[in-house]
Amino acid sequence: MPSANVLEDDKEFKIELAAPGMKKNDFKVDIVNNQLTISSEVTDDKEVKEENYTRKEFNYNSFSRTFILPETVDVAKIEATYKDGILTLDLPKKPELAKSYKKEIAVH
Repeated sequence: MPSANVLEDDKEFKIELAAPGMKKNDFKVDIVNNQLTISSEVTDDKEVKEENYTRKEFNYNSFSRTFILPETVDVAKIEATYKDGILTLDLPKKPELAKSYKKEIAVH
């Protein structure tokens, strides 16, 4: 299962998933209700011929990772990119909830 980093700042969450050796078309990213699921199912068949026999090697990679999204995520604006073996998902926060604020409450 690929390792994941989850980062947060005032404007967005970011999920980074380490998945080297894959292609961007290998990933499936779905959102159902507040659950974001990243999955992949890749089968690679290689036939290697050596001297008088043939050996067949199978490489089967599959995984599924699910993340619960907070209500602050603007689901319609989520974007994903795959570069240098890292799948990155940018999950912007809803504008009215993205602003951080600090307020001191006086005690009377």
